[in-house]
Amino acid sequence: MKNFNGNSIILFDGICNLCNSSVNFIIKHDTKEHFLFASLQSDAAKEILLQFSSKKLNLDSIVLIENENIYEKSTATLRISKNLNGGYKILYFFIIIPKFIRDWVYNLIAKNRYKWFGKKEKCLLSTFEIKNRFLV
Repeated sequence: MKNFNGNSIILFDGICNLCNSSVNFIIKHDTKEHFLFASLQSDAAKEILLQFSSKKLNLDSIVLIENENIYEKSTATLRISKNLNGGYKILYFFIIIPKFIRDWVYNLIAKNRYKWFGKKEKCLLSTFEIKNRFLV
């Protein structure tokens, strides 16, 4: 797997308003710059996911690649929270809830994200200050 200097990679739906807001939230609370980002629609994400082609992935969810392991849905979001500054680390406590329950809630939100939060025609480009955090 390509070396990303110890960074974890978050793959997200680039046209989803909720997903873009979540990425902005993560960037704001990731002052150690632990995470890199790529839109699921990007060539970078497609290239990265080829390395995990043996796993059946649901590409309508957030994907976290950490230490050459891949996580999705609620597990990805909770593992992300572990690396955020402030009190957000406490959210990782919810990992004790069985995955099928956590993912049921996640799937409910994911299924309705465009209806509830809207979507963009294309992925927005990042600002100059954080452009180096995005893989293209």
